Amino acid sequence: MQTNAIQTGGARAVTFALAALAALSATYWVLKSTQSHSVSIAAPAASSVLVPIDLQSVARALGGGKEASAASPGSANSGRTPFVLLGVLAEGTRGGAALISVDGKPAKPYAIGATVADNLVLQSVAGRRAVLAAGADGPAQMTLELPPLSK
Repeated sequence: MQTNAIQTGGARAVTFALAALAALSATYWVLKSTQSHSVSIAAPAASSVLVPIDLQSVARALGGGKEASAASPGSANSGRTPFVLLGVLAEGTRGGAALISVDGKPAKPYAIGATVADNLVLQSVAGRRAVLAAGADGPAQMTLELPPLSK
């Protein structure tokens, strides 16, 4: 019995096409079912709404509530001033907070513009320092700096 080569080739091509279609369909549905569980790579949309800082959360994150002497045993500021800077949260150019211990008491968070002591307010924060002044626009009276990072 003799077979026609053209008929055999056509049947093979149709079989191959159907198998490829089945493989592509299975791949599509597998990817589609796992897509909802994957992490999105799209960047979140920027929002112009500023979220207010929860100062108590900042204090807890920076170690607030601990004794100042135990939190910074080698601080350069501990011998010269009753203020010890324990943490800084700088937010842009005009926002932020600082975690400051006054007279050895547990540290408290102070937002920019808040009164730290009798006549001193937190004027600004940047990097690893906080500036205290008599008023929000007055000249700086004291600059508190965090101890240098150990290498």
